Amino acid sequence: MKYGEYIWQSPHWPDWQYDLSVLAEPMAAVSRAQGHLLGRLTDVGMGLQAEASLAALTEDVVQTSAIEGEALNVASVRSSVARRLGVDIGALAPVDRHIEGVVDMVLDATRNATTALTQERLFSWHAALFPAGYSGMNRIRIGSWRDDSTGPMQVVSGAIGREKVHFEAPPADRLAVEMAHFLDWINARTPFEPTLIRAGLGHLWCVTLHPFDDGNGRIARAIGDLLITRSDGSLQRFYSLSAQIQRERKAYYDILEHTQKGDMDVTTWLQWFLAALLKAVEQAHISLDQVLAKAKFWQRAASIPMNTRQIKVLNRLLDGFEGNLTTSKWAAIAKCSQDTALRDITELLRHAVLQKAAGGGRSTHYEIRRFCA
Repeated sequence: MKYGEYIWQSPHWPDWQYDLSVLAEPMAAVSRAQGHLLGRLTDVGMGLQAEASLAALTEDVVQTSAIEGEALNVASVRSSVARRLGVDIGALAPVDRHIEGVVDMVLDATRNATTALTQERLFSWHAALFPAGYSGMNRIRIGSWRDDSTGPMQVVSGAIGREKVHFEAPPADRLAVEMAHFLDWINARTPFEPTLIRAGLGHLWCVTLHPFDDGNGRIARAIGDLLITRSDGSLQRFYSLSAQIQRERKAYYDILEHTQKGDMDVTTWLQWFLAALLKAVEQAHISLDQVLAKAKFWQRAASIPMNTRQIKVLNRLLDGFEGNLTTSKWAAIAKCSQDTALRDITELLRHAVLQKAAGGGRSTHYEIRRFCA
């Protein structure tokens, strides 16, 4: 029987229903993958663990914003995360208050995952996301729930005059009670649900309540990360669910809309969530391989004399440089002239650290030699 267009209008809200027999194997697969990853990390030592965590958290901060259409400077995010983790990455890129705020929220959600999630803590996350009190050009309420003064909270797409409403959140006058119930559930000492199920439910529940004027998706994903951290027992983050959601962004929004317009049986949402989480953990193995390859490179290159510019650009290459490395890109990264960039490259070619890439096309570009990486 249909009681309303949205899930929160059900008389059974928020009595979540799901089929554990369907979810048992996906949960087991995620748990196995988490265990395998943490086992690999145990073998690599604290220094490389910190590097792997730095890579994962940087990706998480960048991608949770990218899902909302906001592009953050990767180097600045990496600098902000590195400073907090105490990882030496050489010269730090400049960081603005907005990036610091997103990093603060993501790190607080994971490093303090076992601390109770309170209204005040959520308000502090929201304030960190919007340090100036604006979302774009619009003034928004900070440190309080939304008030619907400009109308109901809706998720809308399309051009003005042809908008499509994908979802409408519960009225603001329900939020105090709804959020109190939600936070009591998150902080329960003896949870009823399996921990991975709680991560999927917490994410869905928060984004359905949509308690803030803006930033709800990022905060919902941070809550999901907090609950995932509780599930795998490690306060360090080595994989990014936000990055996987960004890779499947359309599917993410489609399953959310389908679920929020459905009944209280959210088995399909949880299947999607667990599948995305499994892919995120599996992707972390690729990131860990990069960290290990970078460490091996610097071990092999320890006897080769290099200046700070060369070290900086090589680290950028090893961290997953996008596109082709040309002399002009070297100059831009190292903040030097093209002549200086060419001298730096020529020296590394002579030491067999770099090689000219095959099929150079119109402009010559370079890559790290395979035996060095």
